[in-house]
Amino acid sequence: MRHDTPIAAPGQRIGLLGGSFDPAHEGHVRLTEEALKRFGLDRVWWLVTPGNPLKSRQPAPLAERISYARRIMDDPRVVVSGIEARLGTQMTVDSIAALQDRYPLVRFTWLMGSDNLVQFSQWDRWQEIAARVPIGVLARPGTRLKARLSKAARIMAPHRLPETESSRLGNSAPPAWVMVNMPMSNASSTAIRAARLSRRQG
Repeated sequence: MRHDTPIAAPGQRIGLLGGSFDPAHEGHVRLTEEALKRFGLDRVWWLVTPGNPLKSRQPAPLAERISYARRIMDDPRVVVSGIEARLGTQMTVDSIAALQDRYPLVRFTWLMGSDNLVQFSQWDRWQEIAARVPIGVLARPGTRLKARLSKAARIMAPHRLPETESSRLGNSAPPAWVMVNMPMSNASSTAIRAARLSRRQG
């Protein structure tokens, strides 16, 4: 599917992976494939954000980032969408609420790397996110221990599923979360941008 307003069937279990995808890379692909395999999901939507209010550097044009992401993520179960621009939302919690209003019969799960869990407690109304959707956390290099010890992980500890039961996540009522290990990838958008700049200057 290539629509900016994705189509979803009632009862589908859809993972949401948000970010600037500036640019999308192999790490995003690997995380998505692992989420589909581990969390009992039918689909994953990449929510390519218009801009990140937490970052001083603003990303490349939205259409450019979506086009590139669609070239590297060709799994038919994955939709790359700029729907947040249509919804007019900036904060994750507002995007989730708007999607739940638009797709009331869909079961959404929020996806993140363990690096994001480390600072999840700094996100706007993060506890409302946890109350709205189950959360699937996938381990990233160097942040597994920090993620387990993070403020958000400690507060959400009573609602954590064992990794052995991660396949139940897509059908779980929030609050619920799980953190699973996955094959490591050191790919990052920052490193890719730096390499591109170096090649242009070389």
